[in-house]
Amino acid sequence: MPFKKLTLKLSRYLLIGMLVVLAGFPVYWMATTALSLNSELYGSGQVIWPQLQNFPQLWHELGQVPIGLWLFNTLLIAAGGTVLSLTLGSLAGYALSRFRFHGKGLVGFLLFMTQVVPEALILVPLYAMFITFGLLNSLTGLVLANVGFSLPVACFVLKGAMDAVPYEIEESAIIDNCPRFSVLTMIILPLIMPSIAAAAVVAFFAGWNEFLFASTFLMDRENWPASVGLASFVGQYETPMSAVMGAALVFSIPAIVFFLLIQRKIVAGLTAGAVKG
Repeated sequence: MPFKKLTLKLSRYLLIGMLVVLAGFPVYWMATTALSLNSELYGSGQVIWPQLQNFPQLWHELGQVPIGLWLFNTLLIAAGGTVLSLTLGSLAGYALSRFRFHGKGLVGFLLFMTQVVPEALILVPLYAMFITFGLLNSLTGLVLANVGFSLPVACFVLKGAMDAVPYEIEESAIIDNCPRFSVLTMIILPLIMPSIAAAAVVAFFAGWNEFLFASTFLMDRENWPASVGLASFVGQYETPMSAVMGAALVFSIPAIVFFLLIQRKIVAGLTAGAVKG
């Protein structure tokens, strides 16, 4: 191998290694903090290497709270919001992309304006609505509240992808007596899978990181998501930093795995579309 090519290859691997270290260092530091004693953190200072002998104490501290239930609630909120946003977003995006009707521009403008309104601004009216419809202290209501913000994003992302699909493909299916719904589900959606994956990432993390609505609308501890549960560790006089970091690490791992899986789907879809012709 020529020296120049070898140098470029080594430089590429070195750069990739540096990026991996930079991306993984926060996770490593969370694990190191979680496996440190509070007396060390607030006294002599944190050590660089994880102290595995402190794992039983960390396990005992995390066992005092229903962290598994909180994580399950978070998964329900994120998954429910993602499925509902993608389902409604694909239908709305298809209507805005393929149909012409009066007020089409106004509908798109109103969807866009939902991203301008801060969540805190509608907190009180939404609280009153939840009381009226019996959705207070309910995970279902929290899913619906999150969908109100993630649905417009999913709609715009999917509409833009559907606009790029040639209409002749759809016309051929309609001529063959294919129903509109089947055209959407069997032809259009498989062609825009990378955009669906991108919209899924936005909707999933919007629900996964939910805190404001959850801390306001959920009263029972058993209904808390992990974000509200993590905030409950902060005390007036003391904060168990090792337990906070341990719970945060447990809370972060599923989100990291989900993103890596979806990222592979996006890359696979983009590369598959690039070689078609």
